[in-house]
Amino acid sequence: MAYGRKEPIRRRKRMGDEVRDEALIAARKLLLAGGPAAVTVANVGREIGMTHANVLHHFGSAASLQSALMGSMIRDLTSALDNVVELLKTDAAAPRTVADKVFDAFDKGGAGPLAAWIILSGDVKQLEPVREAVRALVEAIVGQSTDDAAPERVRAAVLMMAVSAFGDALIGPHVREMLDQKDDAMRDLIARILPLFLIPSGIPEAIR
Repeated sequence: MAYGRKEPIRRRKRMGDEVRDEALIAARKLLLAGGPAAVTVANVGREIGMTHANVLHHFGSAASLQSALMGSMIRDLTSALDNVVELLKTDAAAPRTVADKVFDAFDKGGAGPLAAWIILSGDVKQLEPVREAVRALVEAIVGQSTDDAAPERVRAAVLMMAVSAFGDALIGPHVREMLDQKDDAMRDLIARILPLFLIPSGIPEAIR
């Protein structure tokens, strides 16, 4: 997608954190409008009225910018899942609500294509901010639990939801069409499975 020239924006002195926040907001806007390929240092610079060099100073590279964006999206998801454990225990509709939030982040929010872009680049060190954000998500959910087995169950639940939502965002529409399934088939399946992770004993191990 081509991005037209914008009217010059009057530059103002901004602190480092402010620049990063503005850049990530702009990067997310570009991601939703044009996909991962649109999230470039040059495009972000134009959006926030900064030079290419200044944006590079704060992120180091386009890959680091994309990685930081992915991390920020997962942190937003962590905030959206506040009090998720209590909801799952008290609200029968909560599993579907949780599934929708996770799947929306990967699909409508653009996290799925962005994650694929980062992984296929082969620069795995760019996943570090993502790793930190995912661990923070797990810790936030575990912090809402009281039993000793919660950490393992939460990690398993996050793994199931994240991998399912990632796959659904990338290839889900095509597979659903092949199998004559509804658009929300995977979300519904995850919502039906998720309550099993609340069982204190956890899901039984598979027989090998």
